[in-house]
Amino acid sequence: MKNYDDTISFLGQWGSFQQTVFFLLGVSIMPNGFGTLSLVFLTATPSHHCLVPEVNLSQDWRNAIIPIEVVNGKQELSRCSRYRLDVVENLSAQGFIPGRDVNLTDLEQEGCVDGWSYSKDIYQSTVVSEFDLVCRDQWKEPLTSTIFFLGFLCGSFVSGQLSDRFGRKPVLFATMAIQTVFTFAEIFSPSWTVFSSLIFISAVGQVSNYISAFVLGSEILTGNVRVLFSSMGVCVAFAFGYMVLPPIAYFLRDWKSLLLGSTLICLIYAPLWWFIPESPRWLLSQGRVEEAEAIVRKAAKKNRVEAPLVIFEDCIAYADETEMHSKEQHNIFDLLRTKNIRNITLILCLIWSTLNTGYYGLSLNSAELHANPYISSFLSAAVEVPAYIFCWVVVRYFPRRLSVTCLLLLGGVSLFLIQLVPQSLSDLAVALEMVGKFGLSTGAALIYIYTAEIYPTVLRNTATGTCSSVSRVVICIMPFILKLSVYFKYLPYIILGTLSVVSAFAALFLPESFGRPLPQTIQEMHKRERWVLKGI
Repeated sequence: MKNYDDTISFLGQWGSFQQTVFFLLGVSIMPNGFGTLSLVFLTATPSHHCLVPEVNLSQDWRNAIIPIEVVNGKQELSRCSRYRLDVVENLSAQGFIPGRDVNLTDLEQEGCVDGWSYSKDIYQSTVVSEFDLVCRDQWKEPLTSTIFFLGFLCGSFVSGQLSDRFGRKPVLFATMAIQTVFTFAEIFSPSWTVFSSLIFISAVGQVSNYISAFVLGSEILTGNVRVLFSSMGVCVAFAFGYMVLPPIAYFLRDWKSLLLGSTLICLIYAPLWWFIPESPRWLLSQGRVEEAEAIVRKAAKKNRVEAPLVIFEDCIAYADETEMHSKEQHNIFDLLRTKNIRNITLILCLIWSTLNTGYYGLSLNSAELHANPYISSFLSAAVEVPAYIFCWVVVRYFPRRLSVTCLLLLGGVSLFLIQLVPQSLSDLAVALEMVGKFGLSTGAALIYIYTAEIYPTVLRNTATGTCSSVSRVVICIMPFILKLSVYFKYLPYIILGTLSVVSAFAALFLPESFGRPLPQTIQEMHKRERWVLKGI
């Protein structure tokens, strides 16, 4: 019985049909890059200090009522305290001058009982300023991003099962609708609790339609085009969506306007329903042969080739029954059953976690790199495009183990060096962070392919899904790691750099897969491990 790729080989690999699918699926992924990294601007914390109500104060006391604090070697107005208003009002009424007649350090302080005044120099408003996620409630700001990534984790678990049951195309557009509706609903959130609940559901939709688009493209496209789509196409589309975000956020500086813009971008893709087909592979697996044939015949007409009279004559269930039976006999525990496979699994989980945590950590931190957060965020997005192109080059020409090790070292060393840069050379610090982002972004794209090449067919999907899920769990704590900068400015860089260097050395103990056939069985995987021990 011929396999699916052989059966539809008459279509070719890069006709009008494949070009349309490649391009439109990439377009459908772009809103995910925009929506995911919009957290950079939605949860930004504007400069703020305690609000001083309109009371009878002299201008000297109004200027002095907010204490001065030293933060990272710089003097700033206190964000969470002020001198007691009733005391200051009494002193002002008596004609005392602050600093001359009164020693300010002797005055009692109080919290921001009247609320806060937020600077509008950069942002008109954010979720932080809307719901006052500062001072005692400042823990809610990183928790917002964590809740979003928990939605990613949940969506990763359910999307595969939904698309296996209901089809790739319906799940792609249904989850895109969920993303659109709940993103729009966030605009009307009356409280932080409601906003967090809505952003969780929106994140479930985002990651689900991303995965559905990835699977749909991988099943429709064949040969080198499938490799190009899987390794570079989806990543570059995500990066372009990310690149569009800073310019739009620059003009829409209000968080509600930015969410509305994100909603409108998602709505543009509704017409794609009539141009993106269902996966013929999935239809065949469900026994819907006539529908699969109709899609392939339409593709043949678009590619201007002649289709056979009967396309799927002996391919009613294109999936290999032996392979399916094998998958039923293997599960996640097989990744830990033997010492060698267990070591490989643990090392890969560490590397996956390091790369994805580094990617999202540097992306979320991009607004802190430069006085203008829109410029620094655009640079952070733009560096991903050459990173993913370089990943495609690496996949074609370079050994996997050495490549992953070098990329991790590049990212780790660059992040370590940032703390050595004088404050007068801030552009150099930005350049080093972009080099780190380049290395970790390239590695994050490469590790998908490397993992798939290491494990045998019977464990490949399980291993990739497990490593991805573990890394998403770790990503959930990333927003809190970034907040450690309040204790020491460079502490997040030190943590990410240390993880990268440790992971780089751990990668040296992985087997090489470049230029070798994919293992089909666990026995073949063990054989490859023996090659590593012998230095082959």
